[in-house]
Amino acid sequence: QQDKCRSARYSSSESAHMTSISFSQLIRKLGLCVLTLVIVRDGFAQESQPIVTLSEKEAGPDFAFQGEYRGKVLNGEGEEIELGLQVIAQGQGEFTAKAYVGGLPGAGWNKVEAHDAKGKREGEKVTLTSDHGAGVISDGKVVVVSSSGETLGTLNKVIRKSETLGAKPPEGAKVLFDGSSADQFKDGQIDDEGFLSQGTTSLATFQSFRLHLEFQLSFMPEARGQGRSNSGCYMQGRYEVQMLDSFGLSGEHNECGGIYSVKKPDVNMCFPPLSWQTYDVDFTTAKFGADGKKTANARMSVRHNGVLIHDNVEVDHATTASPLKEGPTPGPVYLQNHGNPVRYRNIWVVEK
Repeated sequence: QQDKCRSARYSSSESAHMTSISFSQLIRKLGLCVLTLVIVRDGFAQESQPIVTLSEKEAGPDFAFQGEYRGKVLNGEGEEIELGLQVIAQGQGEFTAKAYVGGLPGAGWNKVEAHDAKGKREGEKVTLTSDHGAGVISDGKVVVVSSSGETLGTLNKVIRKSETLGAKPPEGAKVLFDGSSADQFKDGQIDDEGFLSQGTTSLATFQSFRLHLEFQLSFMPEARGQGRSNSGCYMQGRYEVQMLDSFGLSGEHNECGGIYSVKKPDVNMCFPPLSWQTYDVDFTTAKFGADGKKTANARMSVRHNGVLIHDNVEVDHATTASPLKEGPTPGPVYLQNHGNPVRYRNIWVVEK
């Protein structure tokens, strides 16, 4: 570093007269170089770290604006229509948003018309802009305006909850986790809030079953794609229903609710991160003959936050990164550790 600093500070003419520079002058020159390096290094050290949290208190100012909004607005023909809006934090005051004609996904959206927008936070408001108009978010409301500045309507912030949130295990169910103990899981860890942490496998194994599970994705606004609160729930340790903060995305096989590498969800029902969400899975195991050859593929139906997103889907192979290969033996419920904090609660299984 000193060599580079010297070469940057001495011209060829200075080099020719190096012998005339006193020792104290040289130290001052080098000292200035070292000081400059220290300031730069300190500048890097002071840069803000990406937010990764399971706590609203640590989520920063952008979190209050992220979420779902809905209400009535005037369309291009002057007709009043229902509009849903999902606002997604991207970090450092930046946002993306998606507007859904008819309402929110799983709650009125026509599954055809959706429009993208971008936004920026300035103080206590966020301004969204798109080719179709703009919106200003403040105090839990979005004022929607046309490209000419005409007010078209107001959307109010809503917090949806799954209709199966808090579902009680029926008689005969195998309770895997109720917050009292992680003894039903191999190396299970409970956090300070009493929730089960990612990266654990049930000790019990199952053939065909119904599963109820509740999960919370962490808030990671600067992260993108598969690095944004990634986990997964594997039926029998073989067939994954993906967990990912894909709030506001298109809903692909490798996003939340997707049967990984097999099928994307019929609708992206991912709620905003830090919301408690539910999976209710009806799983039918693959069948094998006496010779060990498979005679029927596994099948599953999945409800994400109470909405059917897979209806008796055939799963013809063990999905990516599954710890177990396909086979006739029963398998566990496996909750993947993909390096991001994810929490679980209220997990139970009813064998079929």
